Amino acid sequence: MEKTSIFHPNSPFARSTVDLLNVTFVISAVIMTLVCGLVAYCIWRFRGRPEHPEPHQLRGHKTLEIVWTVIPFLLLVYLLILTVRSMYASDPPRHNRDPDIIVTGHQFWWEARYPKSGVVTANEIHIPTGQPLLLRLESADVIHDFWVGQLGRKMDVMPDYANFIWIQANQPRDYYGVCAEFCGVQHAWMRIRVTAQSPEEFADWERQQLQPAPTPAGASAQRGAELFRQITCINCHAIRGLPGEPHAGPDLTHVATRQTLGAGVVENTPEHLAQWLKNPQKLKPGNLMPNMLLTDAQVQDMVSYFQTLK
Repeated sequence: MEKTSIFHPNSPFARSTVDLLNVTFVISAVIMTLVCGLVAYCIWRFRGRPEHPEPHQLRGHKTLEIVWTVIPFLLLVYLLILTVRSMYASDPPRHNRDPDIIVTGHQFWWEARYPKSGVVTANEIHIPTGQPLLLRLESADVIHDFWVGQLGRKMDVMPDYANFIWIQANQPRDYYGVCAEFCGVQHAWMRIRVTAQSPEEFADWERQQLQPAPTPAGASAQRGAELFRQITCINCHAIRGLPGEPHAGPDLTHVATRQTLGAGVVENTPEHLAQWLKNPQKLKPGNLMPNMLLTDAQVQDMVSYFQTLK
């Protein structure tokens, strides 16, 4: 079973944070053990007895006071140095570098844009392994928080202000993250999936994502495509090759290739897709997609169409 805990980082940026945590934990554990041990010893060694008079009172011990002041001071200086080094390693300077990916938080999903290639996707971010990538984080509405613990630090995603974060994956596999800032009723179902691939596989994925939506084959898929244009779907969702560039909802050009629907709420299967189209509020209450009151036949046509978007 693959380890997905933040305590098993797969990125140099995440590794620096975990290393600092480990050192801080060890030092804190040693101090706590020492203090608790001394307290326990004093309770036992100097416990009160009926035959003992009041203990001799000391006004101070200059050497001891110097020692227990200097040692904590040196420990704090040491931790400060490690913290500054970790901050620099987990968040190195950008040097005016353009972002590799622009991630926008929406209620309640993530949009990912690759400005160098023009690829647009949602919730499932693909990256090449072994390369440090700069993410520009923006919000379309409220404050969110982007956090993929195994790949990098946590960072707020705010409206009208861009934050930046570095991520890198050492090994090809899926990494999972969340929105770590309460942003509304479906905050818990605002998941992130980062798929790390070899540079060659990532290049193939990027080329595939740049392809326009294929012409639907079959009567049902064709009816679904026409229905997508007729009702308000096209006002919120973009499909490459169709007119307009709406961004209110996820780009659906290659929706059939994604693993989940609703930012992770259900697996992307024809059955779940039909449930979503029939009543999106039932699967994810509070999301911003309205119930279009589609008939069962219309739902099936739409599912047939979306299944062609690969």
